[in-house]
Amino acid sequence: MTQDNGTWLDQAGPRTRAVRSGIKRLSALEHGEPIFTSSSFLFESASDAAAKFSGDEVGNVYSRYTNPTVRGFEQRLAALEEGECAVATASGMSAILALCMTHLRAGDHVLCSRDVFGATVSLFDNTLRNFGVDVTFVSLTQAHAWSVAATSKTRLLFLETPSNPLNAIADIAELATLSRELGAILAVDNCFCTPALQQPLALGADIVTHSATKYLDGQGRVLGGALVGREELIAPVVAFNRSCGPTMSAFNAWVMLKGLETLDLRMRAHSDNAQVLAAWLQEQPLVQRVHYCGLADHTGHELASRQQRRYGGVLAFELAGGREAAWQFIDATVLMSLTANLGDAKTTIVHPATTTHGRLSEQQREEAGINESLIRIAVGLEDVEDLQADCERGFAAAHSV
Repeated sequence: MTQDNGTWLDQAGPRTRAVRSGIKRLSALEHGEPIFTSSSFLFESASDAAAKFSGDEVGNVYSRYTNPTVRGFEQRLAALEEGECAVATASGMSAILALCMTHLRAGDHVLCSRDVFGATVSLFDNTLRNFGVDVTFVSLTQAHAWSVAATSKTRLLFLETPSNPLNAIADIAELATLSRELGAILAVDNCFCTPALQQPLALGADIVTHSATKYLDGQGRVLGGALVGREELIAPVVAFNRSCGPTMSAFNAWVMLKGLETLDLRMRAHSDNAQVLAAWLQEQPLVQRVHYCGLADHTGHELASRQQRRYGGVLAFELAGGREAAWQFIDATVLMSLTANLGDAKTTIVHPATTTHGRLSEQQREEAGINESLIRIAVGLEDVEDLQADCERGFAAAHSV
């Protein structure tokens, strides 16, 4: 769980930490980190077992909560986010659930931005309410709205920035100030940027959440999630995982470890491709609006430029003709993968109103700006000219609507 300190890696750059942290350097392991697929681990003696079970000694006990491969991923991610420690989970949603089940109690109040992933809305609006937690959804970009909606029982502020899929940007530092005044936890979903482009902890956030399934893996192979932050906040989540079991498998952790090695390179390439495609889409006659924070006319561009290193690989655009035109566009593409996942080397395309945000009510979608004409593209690593050609197939089909 805890990141090793006092080594030369503490002074190393982020790309070096992405390749070298989390794994001990041994001749047999230098280029082939092992996958510890064991369910449990041996002890030297009965007293050794007792000490490790109690936590008096650090060691491997049972892979539900102590596994060397998972620990390596946790340490590497913590190093990249510059957090004290991390805990890995089975998925991004299980990370958010573990956060809430650990740090919230019946009667507590949560502030959550409207501009979050559809499953996150369902978790807060349905599951948490069943446990007696009150939730208020507020505008991501209006810090004053958060302050007005806060109460003496507010214990958690949750947001994602840039938002999915409209790229709305929150001022993390400003909301961190509010959370400290409230004595609440500020948790930021860093899925779209990853630590390669943004470090919310450095801006004042208490916890960073990840759907590691996305860019941390980078090739759409496995599921995973993680929380990063101060040890005092993460240690209780580790205890929750130990009892309840929403943990990451050793194989998935190994895949994520290897994904982190190329994270910086991939995020730069995703961002560069998305920047070109977003600017090109703005020029297309059927496009009514492009949502990408890398564009100068995006309402969050200036703020994103201050708190991000680049603008990420996800964009959305509104197409004239509503749902029918959007579906025609999507169905006519042949290169882009029609799937709700993002963060893959392969470009993906989806209609949010009927997929990722389909479980929301019509009013919730309207409040979040998810209309029927909206298409989301998570730009991959292909040649951008080929992506433009694929979009032209979509425009040709949508034009007939």
